[in-house]
Amino acid sequence: MARIIENEEGSRRIIKMSTDDVINIVREYQKHVKNKKSYEEIRNQLEDCVIFIPEDI
Repeated sequence: MARIIENEEGSRRIIKMSTDDVINIVREYQKHVKNKKSYEEIRNQLEDCVIFIPEDI
């Protein structure tokens, strides 16, 4: 499970992910960009893709 770490200076937060989280994200990425040839095609495909990871509370 992912864990959000608040930044004390008020800037961007950090998301700490487990190995399983990273593997799941890679799996989703591969599913969405299968058969895409160029960086631009992949980028366009992923702009419309939403990937969620559970947060550890």
